[in-house]
Amino acid sequence: MGRGRLVVISAPSGAGKSTIARAILEAHTTLEFSVSATTRQVRNGEQEGRDYFFLTKEEFRRRIEAGDFVEWEEIYGNYYGTLRQEVDRALESGQHILFDIDVKGGLSIRNRYPESLLIFIRPPSLQVLRERLRDRKTENDDAVSLRMERVPLEMQLGVSFDYQVVNDDLPRAIAEVNAVVSRYLQVN
Repeated sequence: MGRGRLVVISAPSGAGKSTIARAILEAHTTLEFSVSATTRQVRNGEQEGRDYFFLTKEEFRRRIEAGDFVEWEEIYGNYYGTLRQEVDRALESGQHILFDIDVKGGLSIRNRYPESLLIFIRPPSLQVLRERLRDRKTENDDAVSLRMERVPLEMQLGVSFDYQVVNDDLPRAIAEVNAVVSRYLQVN
């Protein structure tokens, strides 16, 4: 059995990365979802260990100091990160991993694991992105505005990813990402 491979899907909040990531996981049974750790509140339907490892800020900070994260960042007042032991365990066992993480996190994964495949999901426009965030109804208008402030930086960093896919038509975007992932996972 060979070493596992890493696939990173990143995007600004609301661009569709999680929806696309779920479709890719369904299409590729050899991919395991990388469960990130976070300090944010649990949303409706989310489960510990499936969607996130939910930690207190104190526990997260302790784990940062211990070097337990491959990547981590504070975003919108909460911490998000990927636990090193989870990634290394999967890679050594030959398991492929799919990450659904922010843009800076994706670049951090690339720094630690240069062979990673990075795919950036672009929204069709900033207006569409804002509408998608509002339609999710998971944040108030202030939180949506805060997320929108981060978008220019994310779009700028996204150009350094291996592939950029515009999500203006969800089935087409899924098909495009699926084709890229399929080619990558077939390479030995």
